[in-house]
Amino acid sequence: MHRPVVVGRPVPSRVLLVGQAPGDKEPKLGRPFAWTAGKTLFKWFAGATGWTEDEVRDRIYFAAVCRCFPGKRPEGGDRVPAPEEIANCAVWLEREFALLRPELVLPVGKLAISQFLGERPLTATIGQTFRIEYHGQAVDCIPLPHPSGASPWHRMEPGLTLLRQALARVAGHPAIRNSVPSA
Repeated sequence: MHRPVVVGRPVPSRVLLVGQAPGDKEPKLGRPFAWTAGKTLFKWFAGATGWTEDEVRDRIYFAAVCRCFPGKRPEGGDRVPAPEEIANCAVWLEREFALLRPELVLPVGKLAISQFLGERPLTATIGQTFRIEYHGQAVDCIPLPHPSGASPWHRMEPGLTLLRQALARVAGHPAIRNSVPSA
């Protein structure tokens, strides 16, 4: 893993968005989802809620399974964090969860989804709301696919329809509807 640690704004939110790990641009720009995947993610939120990127960042707490860039794979693309790296970073997410006591968690991408729901196919996961327990706290979970430009899943069927369903569930959730920007 490569430093620096990348974290979102200090937002006292009841909505927790959890990504995989920062990409190579995020450490330089100093925020999660700062590059291509972020542009797509914020377009999704704009379409579902009408919020700008700044409004999303002011209303939703951004976390990640791992907080540092994991590096590139020899064959190209970002490396998926190893199980021991995930375990080393787990305490941060657990503490954030305990402090924020979210009502809604939005895991983005397969690795983040697996932390809350176990490994499962995206077609059986995206577009649904799950009531889960995470470290003793009951919370709603609405998984989202990863907005990566490298993955066509969210741009073709059934991903396109399932993503629309997921975003409608996000927009209609009380934690989103009651969200106000942090001061």
